[in-house]
Amino acid sequence: MIDLNKLNPEQKQAVLTTEGPLLILAGAGSGKTRVLTYRAAYLLEKGVPPWAILAITFTNKAAREMRERINRLAGEAADDMWVMTFHALSARILRRDIEKLGYKREFSIYDDDDQMTLIKRILKKLDISDKSYPPRAVKSVISDAKNHMLSPEEWLKDNPDFRSKPYYRAYCEYEKELKENNALDFDDLILKTLELLTEHPPVLEVYRRKFSYIMVDEYQDTNMAQYMLVRTLAGDKKNVCVVGDDDQSIYGWRGADLRNILEFEKDYGGCPVIKLEQNYRSTGNILDAANQVIAHNTGRKEKALWTDADAGDRIKLYHALDERDEAAWVCDVIQSLTRGGYELGDMAVLYRTNAQSRVLEEALVRRGIRYGVYGGLKFYDRKEVKDVLAYLAVINNPEDTLRLRRIINEPKRGIGEATLNTAQQVSDTLGQSMYRTLQTAEEYAPLSAKAKALMAFTAMLDGIAERVDEVPLIETLEEVLEQSGYVKALEAKNDMESRGRLENIGELKTTVLKYMAETEQPTLSGFLEEIALY
Repeated sequence: MIDLNKLNPEQKQAVLTTEGPLLILAGAGSGKTRVLTYRAAYLLEKGVPPWAILAITFTNKAAREMRERINRLAGEAADDMWVMTFHALSARILRRDIEKLGYKREFSIYDDDDQMTLIKRILKKLDISDKSYPPRAVKSVISDAKNHMLSPEEWLKDNPDFRSKPYYRAYCEYEKELKENNALDFDDLILKTLELLTEHPPVLEVYRRKFSYIMVDEYQDTNMAQYMLVRTLAGDKKNVCVVGDDDQSIYGWRGADLRNILEFEKDYGGCPVIKLEQNYRSTGNILDAANQVIAHNTGRKEKALWTDADAGDRIKLYHALDERDEAAWVCDVIQSLTRGGYELGDMAVLYRTNAQSRVLEEALVRRGIRYGVYGGLKFYDRKEVKDVLAYLAVINNPEDTLRLRRIINEPKRGIGEATLNTAQQVSDTLGQSMYRTLQTAEEYAPLSAKAKALMAFTAMLDGIAERVDEVPLIETLEEVLEQSGYVKALEAKNDMESRGRLENIGELKTTVLKYMAETEQPTLSGFLEEIALY
């Protein structure tokens, strides 16, 4: 039995208020995760079936932490709860019913790098200058449109100026190619879920009956699509508990709409509001400063953080003349602390953008202060990892032309861009996927010179694909590495860079084994989805 006496009065009230809509305004460090986990455990203790509870968070880390804490409170009873991010929730719903939208269940999920590759090719195809319309800007326009649930035509209607036409053309072609590749980007995961639920009422009814209790964390950072997904799932029951802090909304640049939390009471009929204002993380001086800063926010929900903790050290502010003066001051502080007995490893210097590190590093070098820069290339962004995952993606979804083009000449097989462009032209003429064209390359005169290599490549993948459901996932990966010649090509180079790439491939194997050990029914599509969402 969970002990509610471990909660303060406001936290306890939030846990016990289980029926109807509820807005919990939770200041920084006020124990909002504790409230959500206790609330879920309390519902389970009351006899609510775990599958009737949906808890939505914004990051995989937060979802894992919440599930672990609920499990510690409620035990195995929590196993069937849906505790996940918006994107994971959407992916799970789509895997079951996306065929109703004309896609196949084995759809690919494109990450930022995949999107940029596709957009660059589209701009070239449409003869749109990437100087006047940089790929990153085009991607941003498309993402912003999707976050506001605007189709290409709707976006153009809101942006009728002459300069918008190339963005519109790129957006249209981007959507067309995604569909042809049986692929979605991250914004699509939520949009397509909404489309599925609104256009197919029986599917919506299944999830409305299933989820009796919906909880949403970090509600201040929801965008329009996420807001609509919550409202759609809640239906007339409106049994929604949202937790957030309008003073901590920082994602307006990616579509977050602060009105979602500010107008929650209006949307849900004057629902109760519980404020969590006791802070358990910071000292008094820090809270006093924070309260004075956020008091200047406009259109905010009134609250004031307080703590039982001591006042603590006073806050020091240094107003630097420029970036070099700032770097010099940072070095002075570091050297002063080391003279006072602190180790360099006890300190960290935080900066907002990578460009700011150069002046700081130059100052540290001049002073002879040893340092390390953290944050380099992420594991799943490394070339060799993306290459191997692309092989698996094409085996899972042969219509994924983007990944197909990435790997067909990795390692070198004498298949260049000109051959792929010819294959694309043949495919477009016949209205079939490029993979299908490569499988039967000998039938097309323009591809005759490379037909043998093209057909050998697809035959290799087809052979692996035939056994995907019959062998453990790790064996599928091993077959890809061996039959593609990818590992052998790296081993032949035998230099430091190649050895590093081989180590990363070894780490990918470990990731597969971990997925298999932690998943009841491990599948190739399930693994690829987990990696994409990660």
